[in-house]
Amino acid sequence: MPDLRLLWFNLATDADASVQGFATDWINALAARCAAIDVVTMRAGRLAVADNVRVFSVGKEKGYGEARRAIEFYRILTRLLRERHYDACFAHIQALFAIMGAPLLKRDRIPITLWYAHKAVTPRLWLAEKLVDQVVTASPESFRLRSHKTRIIGHGIDTACFMPAPPAPEPFTIVSVSRIAPVKRLETIIEAASLLAQDGGEFRLRIIGNINPQDTAYAQELQQLAAAYHLADQVTFVGEVPHSAIVQEYQQAHLMVNMSNTGAVDKAVLEAMACGLPVITANEAFGPILADWREQLLVPMDSPGELAEKMRAMMATDLQARQALGQELRAVVVRDHSLDHLADMLVDLFSRGKA
Repeated sequence: MPDLRLLWFNLATDADASVQGFATDWINALAARCAAIDVVTMRAGRLAVADNVRVFSVGKEKGYGEARRAIEFYRILTRLLRERHYDACFAHIQALFAIMGAPLLKRDRIPITLWYAHKAVTPRLWLAEKLVDQVVTASPESFRLRSHKTRIIGHGIDTACFMPAPPAPEPFTIVSVSRIAPVKRLETIIEAASLLAQDGGEFRLRIIGNINPQDTAYAQELQQLAAAYHLADQVTFVGEVPHSAIVQEYQQAHLMVNMSNTGAVDKAVLEAMACGLPVITANEAFGPILADWREQLLVPMDSPGELAEKMRAMMATDLQARQALGQELRAVVVRDHSLDHLADMLVDLFSRGKA
């Protein structure tokens, strides 16, 4: 095991979080490859980390405001830098902490690696790119600043957890897993479901995801849309599901649909693929990944008719063919986007900068 001591800036460290729960898996995967990891996190919840990991929260879960959190960040970081020398700092979805910590880390010659996977290019990201030593991301579409610092390392899907299960029972189950927000284009999925319902086929659609306060009205509009299409028997708004339980949703489904407009490789789609689940997506970032299955699995944005057609075709595909497709999709994730692959790549990058 490399004698790496890693400082980790994290957005949320909570094994039960629906969106950020995977960060605990990442931390533990790196912990198996490092001597020690200290995590400074914006918010902490249930901690389920390895013995060589310590977690320090700046207190968002306690209701601390921004000023108090900033004070806590520098108090924690200053103490940690006195206690231990770090070989590297990994800012995971934390451009803010990378910017705040850069003066102290550069003073101590600790290289900073930023993880970023979104199409948005913000002033904060622009500044962070100037200050960090390197940026790692899941795909070329997931980091859109032109920078010689960028390294493409894939996503980190725990393929030992997200794996195929025995065939799901009928009726044909379609699942959508994402935050409930306009950028996810969930109305397109509901409209496509209404077209399927007109055919008289038996199916159910499970829409899974948390709702941020600013998106409450959008979530209500989706429920009203489903009611207007008389889909009460087919569509279920499941709500938020803990990270530890989401694998069961994939394993009990027959198809995953994603109309996201984020423009970055969506982790949920890769999780579904790892479970051997066929996926249909409009996300442009999946164009290269799903190029061999373009006709089956890629659909234009805002096209409920074409989405319904591809969903209908998947429903008509026999079990053996769907399983064969699922195995091929899983192989892509194992090869390019597994957690082991990502952890090995990160350790290699961190080791190169080790003094």
